[in-house]
Amino acid sequence: MILIVDSGSTKTDWIALDKNGDELFSTQTLGLNPQMLSNEILNERIKNNFDIYKNRNNIEKLFFYGAGCGVESTQNRILKVFKSIFTKSDFDIKEDTYAAVYSAVDEGVPSIVNIIGTGSNCSYYDGKNVIQKVHSLGYVLMDYASGNYYGKYLIRAYYFNKMPEILRDEFAKNYDLTPNTIKNKLYREENPNTYLASFARFLIENKSNEYFKEIIFKGLERFIDYQILQYDDFSSVDIHYVGSIAFYLQNEITRIGKKYNLKTGRFIKRPIEGLVEYHKRNILK
Repeated sequence: MILIVDSGSTKTDWIALDKNGDELFSTQTLGLNPQMLSNEILNERIKNNFDIYKNRNNIEKLFFYGAGCGVESTQNRILKVFKSIFTKSDFDIKEDTYAAVYSAVDEGVPSIVNIIGTGSNCSYYDGKNVIQKVHSLGYVLMDYASGNYYGKYLIRAYYFNKMPEILRDEFAKNYDLTPNTIKNKLYREENPNTYLASFARFLIENKSNEYFKEIIFKGLERFIDYQILQYDDFSSVDIHYVGSIAFYLQNEITRIGKKYNLKTGRFIKRPIEGLVEYHKRNILK
């Protein structure tokens, strides 16, 4: 049995296949970002899932693609957790960029692949290798156009009294915006990036509002300027988008792409299905 895992900061998709490529089970847990979570919480989120824990000794190879796994130290952290649970398995651990590329591109076709979900990043696929010109420094310094970027923007707009009053009142009805709650979530609890991203739902639900339109396009422009335009052939290759924020902002992304002469390609909300097909073609031959 092999286990294919695609993990963002918010949620993690798991699909198990037999040696013939037939699905044995699929399930979902909360996100497993080793940059944001302790080993104890990572362990707990895995072990509390019935399907995963029941089959832990049947897993022969685990392919994990995760947010926060772009450096060796965090790869080793999640590997340590996996080894304590899946004691009979081998492991292949990569950052979530590879899951996005494998699920979105036609193999051998150069493309730019963006992740815009809880966080954001941008990679270039040259037909064989995955290349990143800008390495992510996380939600504090980067992540333009992501859920946590828009969440920070909304909270600031609310507290600085820049949000139109009708939106401000509605925003306050939907969320606990007391200073103590916000500071506790951001500075004392796990996953502050996921907490910030939870506010993006309000932005998307009201994206027809002119004030929110400006916020959305400002974030997308910064993402394009700081990420996509780093690559010399940005105007000649297909540009694909993976993640929930990108999926719900397809029209806005397509529109701003025309402004920059970008060839907007696919939008994929959850890369797990394409990732499974990739492994069937390339691993289970």
